[in-house]
Amino acid sequence: MDTASKLQVLLNDPHLSPELKNIAQKVYNNKRITFDEGVLLYEKGELAYLGTLANYIREKRHGNHTYFNRNFHIEPTNLCVYDCKFCSYSRLIKERSEGWEYTMDEMFDIIKKYDGEPVTEVHIVGGVLPQYDVAFYSELFTRIKKHRPGLHVKALTPVEYHYIFKKAKIDYATGMKLMKEAGLESIPGGGAEIFHPEIREQIAKDKCTGDQWLAIHEEWHKLGMRSNATMLYGHIEQYKHRVDHMEQLRQLQDRTGGFQTFIPLKFRNQDNQMSHVPETTVVEDLRNYAIARIYLDNFDHIKAYWAMISRTTAQLSLNFGVDDIDGTLDDTTKIYSMAGAEEQHPAMSTKQLVELIKQVGRYPIERDTLYNVITDYNDFEFPDEVKPQFYKLPVIN
Repeated sequence: MDTASKLQVLLNDPHLSPELKNIAQKVYNNKRITFDEGVLLYEKGELAYLGTLANYIREKRHGNHTYFNRNFHIEPTNLCVYDCKFCSYSRLIKERSEGWEYTMDEMFDIIKKYDGEPVTEVHIVGGVLPQYDVAFYSELFTRIKKHRPGLHVKALTPVEYHYIFKKAKIDYATGMKLMKEAGLESIPGGGAEIFHPEIREQIAKDKCTGDQWLAIHEEWHKLGMRSNATMLYGHIEQYKHRVDHMEQLRQLQDRTGGFQTFIPLKFRNQDNQMSHVPETTVVEDLRNYAIARIYLDNFDHIKAYWAMISRTTAQLSLNFGVDDIDGTLDDTTKIYSMAGAEEQHPAMSTKQLVELIKQVGRYPIERDTLYNVITDYNDFEFPDEVKPQFYKLPVIN
């Protein structure tokens, strides 16, 4: 049964509440749901119901296509002037013995290590320290683009930009223009956490506010550039805070159209100041992906980081609104593993990612950062016949 037929079955279900049936009808008619309906989905939406709606939207937009890219990370430092309660990655400056601080030459050596490799993107994000300022990143971006013009530079979150622009005494518009001129091509979605000050003050009170995060992305979009957005969920927030977060993203997207992808980030409780907070279940993770797909009707893509949630859950998410599972990573990131992610050494070859996607009946599409298709792997046969092994998918009733 196709997704449209499954949705029709829902609409004719006599046991479905009028409120949930009305939301399903809106999805079928491509109409936007309200804030209150978003909260209702969290409170009353069962997994199968949410999956039917989200999968309908996903397949209407992307069919069976599932996107990934070939990327690697540079994390300049894990030392940071901020003290976010949920963060397992960063260390305060007084804890320098537990951290690292790359020089520009060391970062450039990482870039050169990939010379000749078919990667398309370098993702640069890390802690906030005074020496990593506007001049530093301008020079780094320029050097990267001069060395390898075709390598897409996706770098720094608004948390980093807010700090370096304030230090340089320049406004957001001026700062983002300087970054673009230096070679920056897109902005990752990190640092969003939860926008609502009621929660943000408790978990990340020192760094930029939700309004400032949104303002920096808006200035970037005004330059005709693209960015991503995230939400850290599953800690002390309530459902209304998640919906408020997505509502603010939806409103900015209505104004600018500059967001490409929304990435829900699962809170992990290993080795941080919120270790007492239990993590969400896989079922709640899948519900959250599905609701994000339903609510963010003006976002093209919903992404799941396979390295953070496990390969198995990433496969499952492809039937709950997700159409992108990130990239090969090549074991260049410590952010996931230090937070207690399922993958302690997150790296997959292109072949492994392709097989991961095909195993659940989806079509693997290698993309660049801006979602231009590089290779359609649906009918591609790798010369090596040895197939990688993966976990069996669990049954969710």
